Amino acid sequence: MNEYKLPDVGEGLTEAEIVTWKVKVGDVIKVNDIVVEIETAKSLVELPSPYAGTVLDLLVPEGETVPVGTPIIKIGEPGEATGSGAGAAAPADGAAEAAPAGAAAASGEIDLSNPAATGGGPNQTLVGYGPREGASKRRARRAATPASDAGAAAQQQLQGAFAAGGAQAAEVESADEPAVPVTPAASSAPSNGTTGSAGSVRVLAKPPVRKLAKDLGVDLTTLTPTGPNGTVSREDVQSAAAGASAAGTAVGGGTAVEPVETPAARAFAPGERETREPIKGVRKMMAQAMVDSAFSAPHVTEWVTIDATRTMKLVERLKEHRDFKDVKVSPLLVLAKACMLAMRRTPEINSTWDEAAQEVVLKHYVNLGIAAATPRGLVVPNVKDADAMSMPELGRAINDLARTARDGRTQPAEMAGGTFTITNVGVFGVDSGTPIINPGESAILCFGAVRKQPWVHKGKVKVRDVTTLALSFDHRLIDGEKGSRFLADVAAVLEDPAGALLL
Repeated sequence: MNEYKLPDVGEGLTEAEIVTWKVKVGDVIKVNDIVVEIETAKSLVELPSPYAGTVLDLLVPEGETVPVGTPIIKIGEPGEATGSGAGAAAPADGAAEAAPAGAAAASGEIDLSNPAATGGGPNQTLVGYGPREGASKRRARRAATPASDAGAAAQQQLQGAFAAGGAQAAEVESADEPAVPVTPAASSAPSNGTTGSAGSVRVLAKPPVRKLAKDLGVDLTTLTPTGPNGTVSREDVQSAAAGASAAGTAVGGGTAVEPVETPAARAFAPGERETREPIKGVRKMMAQAMVDSAFSAPHVTEWVTIDATRTMKLVERLKEHRDFKDVKVSPLLVLAKACMLAMRRTPEINSTWDEAAQEVVLKHYVNLGIAAATPRGLVVPNVKDADAMSMPELGRAINDLARTARDGRTQPAEMAGGTFTITNVGVFGVDSGTPIINPGESAILCFGAVRKQPWVHKGKVKVRDVTTLALSFDHRLIDGEKGSRFLADVAAVLEDPAGALLL
């Protein structure tokens, strides 16, 4: 029997939250099968198993945060019977675990069929190294309630009924995903679309719908199912979260490239006057990073308002160009390229202050960060070596970055090593702002909304596409002349893209 301990998935992280179990007790898994999805201080990460065998026990329930090195799952030999205590730490809401064993590991995962080959024994973690033995104590396991014992038979029956469908916990709902029974906390759930046994009522919901309800704080037992076969649909959850009577309200994640749409109102209990949410994961990391930056680097912010009409015309032409047929072209792409060109004349923008060594470190590469707003908080993944990319390559890289951030799949390595950041508040209809420098960098550029406004053009007042740029920089190493020159160069490219040939 092997105990898989929570690994450090990168950059010295000390804890993580168990978000979704991808397996259940009794599943037979192979090496590198995905067994659990966790949330660290930086991103959502899927963990593959370093062992093959039968899942004997899930030691940590969904929603609980545990230190690195804590045993989270027991895996026995193939065919080994599960113990009577197995699964006692299943989710508190009794949710049946969604994904069957055998989900393919992500491309590039190391095959750990022989754990000894990695330099560790049976308790070797898959990624990085956790604390020494005894460095942390395992939290006491939650005892099973009479209600959950009473409904065990019904839960097994429902699991068997849906096992043939191969339910998988995924971020994107697919039409052929089977519904997964969910045990509500109360037994007074609506009778429509539910099944029960021995006083336990179970709501049918697909894994993505269940996860959406958890993220939005919606109690599935309060909903009237409208989906096929009496299942709770995504629209049911979204309507409840928005407080709307009609289903179908879209609630989506977003990035700095696309805005995040949030519910107009959450479903609160009658008489509830406030709600408290724990500060953890991405939000906790972001808050600490912003405090460290704001009170360690002297910020200066400069603004410039420009006529971006020619840039908008260029964007329309690029959309029709054959080299951009598979690229989502936006003004952000032109701005990103303008920044790469402007840094050639002002390399101090792409530098950092080394307090310990009392040195200014000039970077000869640009890892371009794009601030991304996600449902779990702000993240800043970056495009590696963006300065060496052609415009189509840069466009594809930004598109991929945005897609990954929206799905909550940005990995810690993709957020490390940034040298300069762009934050695009224009997608929210905001004119501009005074951004806080990302830790480890020296400047950040804020891109405001592009609006049709009156503008004096060639001596006449005309309607033009106008936007505002705001540059915040670290005044310890970037003085006003250098910051102003960089901002003016970027503005010149957006006003006249042909002027980029002069940089």
